[in-house]
Amino acid sequence: MGAPELMRVSVFKRYLDELAPLDESDPHQLPPSLLQDLRRFKEHGRHTEPLEVLAASMRHLRNVAMHLQDGERVLPLTLFPRQCLAHCPLSLHELLQLPLDNLQVLHVEPAVLRPPGDPQRGLVKALHLYHPLPLLSWEFAMRGSREQLLPEIAGYAAYRASAVLDLRPLPIPTPLRNCVRRLQRETTSLRQLSEWPGLDRAVASRLLNALYLQAGLIVSRSHPAADTDGWF
Repeated sequence: MGAPELMRVSVFKRYLDELAPLDESDPHQLPPSLLQDLRRFKEHGRHTEPLEVLAASMRHLRNVAMHLQDGERVLPLTLFPRQCLAHCPLSLHELLQLPLDNLQVLHVEPAVLRPPGDPQRGLVKALHLYHPLPLLSWEFAMRGSREQLLPEIAGYAAYRASAVLDLRPLPIPTPLRNCVRRLQRETTSLRQLSEWPGLDRAVASRLLNALYLQAGLIVSRSHPAADTDGWF
């Protein structure tokens, strides 16, 4: 099986230049609440990162396609949060071999493809190209470009991992797995977590983001261990 043909970035950018201006009342566009989530980051003079799109899609339970720049090619990644799946023209092995911290979001739009089992069979692709979304969200959180807490869990807070969180499907090194198990027993702030063995502020932030996207993080704003942290 040959490598998939992916669009070149220069061609895709010309396509974006030709798109009609966004009409937020158009039902075929992204919903305003999801758009607002994504615009928060651009308002701070930053480009939207893949992890932020993943978080917004999962929080709003909206199927979206994000087009990622990987060098000179464009990699489409379609998210299906209700089915906990993502479609990519690359195999899971090929996708996870990419430098996830170098992928840049070029464009986000409503998904055209459909998940397996959808009645619109013509829009369902080969099953081996649908990958587990929990695994991808974990990998983007731990290996992507974002080293700060997502805004939904940032601020004055204390954190604890859910006792029912199932870590078995995730590729977690033993030292980090031990940190998660400890976090299932203790409630702590980001500042305190950053001082645990093997962690620093960036890794601790990544870990909390990853747990949040697994629906495995308990955030308390009133716990005695709560401490403040920057919004970004």
